[in-house]
Amino acid sequence: MVANEFYLTNVWETTLNLLSTNQMISYDIYNSISGDSKLVALNEEKATILCKMFINTVIINQSHEKIEQALESVIKRHVDVEAKLTQDSPVFDNLIKPEVKKVDKRFFKAYLDPNFTFENFVIGRSNIQSQSASIMVANNPGFSYNPLFIYGNSGLGKTHLLNAIGNKISENFPDYKIGFVSGIDFVEGVAESIKNHEIDEFKREFYNLDVLLVDDIQFIAGKEKTHEVFFSIFNELVNNRKQICLTSDRMPQDIKGLEERIISRFNQGLNVNIEAPEYETSMNILKKKLMLNGGQNIDDEVLSYIATNFSKDVRQLEGALNRLLFFSITFAPVDHITIEIALEAFKDQIPEASNELSVVSIKKAVCDYYGITKQQLESKIRTKKIAIPRQIAMYLTRSLLDMPYKDIGNIFGKRDHSTVISACEKIEDLFKRDEMYQRSINEIKALIKG
Repeated sequence: MVANEFYLTNVWETTLNLLSTNQMISYDIYNSISGDSKLVALNEEKATILCKMFINTVIINQSHEKIEQALESVIKRHVDVEAKLTQDSPVFDNLIKPEVKKVDKRFFKAYLDPNFTFENFVIGRSNIQSQSASIMVANNPGFSYNPLFIYGNSGLGKTHLLNAIGNKISENFPDYKIGFVSGIDFVEGVAESIKNHEIDEFKREFYNLDVLLVDDIQFIAGKEKTHEVFFSIFNELVNNRKQICLTSDRMPQDIKGLEERIISRFNQGLNVNIEAPEYETSMNILKKKLMLNGGQNIDDEVLSYIATNFSKDVRQLEGALNRLLFFSITFAPVDHITIEIALEAFKDQIPEASNELSVVSIKKAVCDYYGITKQQLESKIRTKKIAIPRQIAMYLTRSLLDMPYKDIGNIFGKRDHSTVISACEKIEDLFKRDEMYQRSINEIKALIKG
């Protein structure tokens, strides 16, 4: 290995270690990129990373700010980070392409949404499996997992991934014929084509596809004729190595009214779940949404409050953020949005806000218990009277919310993550061996619970 290669390898390994040690990225993301990334070029302006898997280029490019921050601490200067695919990536393999066929799309009412891509899909522990599987299918349609079945509650990103698959396939294989349809539209299409004596034309249009994407497939349940038509289309496409991707709000075997033979077909490929976003992913979704909206100045404590109280699904997160932005523009026009403004904006949506487990409730309970103000808790004051409550508040935020150290530092007066780690370790040690601290912390927890 030449000196430059050795230097680049050492820089990248050190950067990855920093990202992991400082919890700047989640373990799942670190684990994904650490084994499939290589720093190949570094100049005064840019660092180029090569990966074999497309998903890892997406992860690195999405997390570029955190990676640039870690890299800057290693090389002592700022550079932009860009991830690319290696030439021996599976994406560049020569795949067998079906013969191009004409499709008039008479029976397709829906079209791919170009705004839903892998690049703007926020990755986290809750969705990384479904994201990975979707990218593998998009890069190798008909040969990876067929069908790909993504299931989970409404509003978690299933439709986004389905569109992203279609958009990436269209980009990689521009000659492919892609059909996107909802389960409801498929049922209605079958009924209408039977009524108009066009069922053969209906099936033929689907037979001619290279990729079939069906959103909310559960709506075909209980429809006997629809089952028969879909079963025929499914077998025709899969037997000819045409890709099928489906989404549903539940697993195939949990869809009541679905024929066993169709359940069996759905289970022959890969079933992946997508779950409600955890705290870190919720924060990243909010920050991404803010960036797309022009980057309004909002305190991290406010974003944490939304991520804690409105993380049932992505739509709820975005709806809460939209409500806050609307409220701040209409009723509280200020340069930046504080937690006080947020509490006012959401007072009707969270009637028992004081009982909600959040950074706000933790800070309030600690302040009430020790008779100090929120401003003192977040200040730079280091006297024991203030420092101990602050450390306890950090410890409770970490232990109760599992929040990353870096985020805790930001919402407690922009403190360094190492300060938070030290505080948490100190209080944990005191809690284990000092009865007074055990009693105090348990009483604060009781206050938090109301």
